[in-house]
Amino acid sequence: MASDPKPRILIADDQPDVLEALRFLLKSEGLRAETVSSPRAVREALAQGDFDLLIADLNYTRDTTSGQEGLDLLAQIQQLDPSLPVVVMTAWATVEVAVEAMRRGARDFVQKPWDNARLLAIVRNQVALRRALREGERLAAAAAPRGSGPILIAQSPAMRPVLDLVQRVGPSDATVLITGENGTGKGLVASALHAASTRAGRPFVSINMGGLSENLFESELFGHVRGAFTDAKSDRVGRFEMADGGTLFLDEIANVPLPQQAKLLRVLETRSFERVGSSRTLQADVRLIAATNADLRAEVAAGRFRQDLLFRLNTIEIHLPPLRERREDIEPLAHFFLEHIRSRYRKDIVGLEPAALAALHAHAWPGNVRELSHALERGILLAPGSQIRAADLGLITARDAAPRLEDMSLDEVEKFLIRQTLSRCGGNAMRAAEALGLSRSAFYRRLEKYGL
Repeated sequence: MASDPKPRILIADDQPDVLEALRFLLKSEGLRAETVSSPRAVREALAQGDFDLLIADLNYTRDTTSGQEGLDLLAQIQQLDPSLPVVVMTAWATVEVAVEAMRRGARDFVQKPWDNARLLAIVRNQVALRRALREGERLAAAAAPRGSGPILIAQSPAMRPVLDLVQRVGPSDATVLITGENGTGKGLVASALHAASTRAGRPFVSINMGGLSENLFESELFGHVRGAFTDAKSDRVGRFEMADGGTLFLDEIANVPLPQQAKLLRVLETRSFERVGSSRTLQADVRLIAATNADLRAEVAAGRFRQDLLFRLNTIEIHLPPLRERREDIEPLAHFFLEHIRSRYRKDIVGLEPAALAALHAHAWPGNVRELSHALERGILLAPGSQIRAADLGLITARDAAPRLEDMSLDEVEKFLIRQTLSRCGGNAMRAAEALGLSRSAFYRRLEKYGL
């Protein structure tokens, strides 16, 4: 947790000795604690100031044990500040009350008398999560001032040039080329550029160029008319037409075969095209964003990519650093994924054990942010308690023994070989495909199949 300024905790309970004990406990951990004794005082405090966490009793009126006062307060807090984490406490705990409290927005449930170590762990994790989400929202607002775009969580110095370019280039119609290793978030940056543009209210259409076979290339991009080929049983609108007035995102642009690059270049120059099987020329007003994990200049030198197409694509180039070069972002990203994934699986996970957090910082992250997201998802599903342990993350380190192929299924062997080859090729998908003897489209289908 950040120590400057100190996290500010609001404690609500009708018993003075409980308030004093909690205030003293939190103060010993360097936290600022303010105390109130009624739901009304909670509402007044929240209206006057900003807090990182609320610890609230469920019962305030003498001789009541139902928890209804606290449950009503939770519903009111959802209207006052829905992002404020709330930990509820009661000496009269029942499963029904705990479930209802979580349903109304509580982040955790603690029974009196509480365990100091567990309570402090909950407080640390909830405050860290609150601050990470707030920072992500602040940076997203800076990156996309014209609309509510995707959250770009980026606190590291390595990501500052990226945020600056998104803010400066987003409002324009300039063509942008986004480069970086697999899993660094190129699609998220493309979405942020669209959200920051004057086209934000229009379609954002994405297509994975690496997954297109040559015979479907023109049909996917430009559409076709009924009867244009054997399986063309009806007219189809292509991606350019879908994106008219908005943004077209061409992911993995380096994987377009040379013969198709010429057709793509013509459309980019004229913004006009014909559906397959039709002689009628159509126009599309699109803002183009492309992305690749390859070195396109090296591909041009090797004769695999047209130089004139590269010039057309990289009016502005944004390079995304790998996660290993932006380690300051690991913890806030982990908290962000934790919050979103746990709600999807309805798991009562409050955070990560210190050893798990240390494992995240020590890992090499060959799969970058995508691998981090998958690790958190795995941890949430496997964690037996309220915190994710290092073992739950399933991170493979250099110290781990190599898996035995004879103990793996065919799919596991294929996934293992693809990961090893990608690592050996420095994350370059085209070189990895060549090394494995696969076509580009076949290789990308396997990447999608295995979540790589």
